[in-house]
Amino acid sequence: MRFPKDGGSVMDGSTFTLTLPSDLRMLSVARGFVESVCLAWKLEQSLRHALVLATGEAVTNIVRHAHRDRPGAEFTLHVRIAAEDIELTFLDEGEPFDLASVPPLPPGDLRIGGRGVYLMRALMDNVSCQPRGPRGNLLRLVKRRTTVMPAVG
Repeated sequence: MRFPKDGGSVMDGSTFTLTLPSDLRMLSVARGFVESVCLAWKLEQSLRHALVLATGEAVTNIVRHAHRDRPGAEFTLHVRIAAEDIELTFLDEGEPFDLASVPPLPPGDLRIGGRGVYLMRALMDNVSCQPRGPRGNLLRLVKRRTTVMPAVG
């Protein structure tokens, strides 16, 4: 985990970063990381739960789909805490992915699998994915806060 380079307080609206190998065994590490940041910021349980669940879906998709042919790949997770929202960004090493190509899940669809993007869209207020050159993607998940954090400073 990296802390602010400017010497500022960890509690003044910071970004926390974790890089992990692309392995499903790291799922609990990524989820625990997000939950720990949320607990340190005393975020309400419903917000914390949504962020942790969305993290699990994002990491699972990265490992199973983006990195399925790259066992030595890594992904990086950033958690940015701001007064108005929480932003999760995931940087992977997979082929460029078009999030818009994933259709909304029809109501009543009972298939197994294929729900990761649907859940991220349902849990978050903004979901976007941008290619990072010839290889890699930046997945951005944003959740607005219901309780706005007071300004620091």
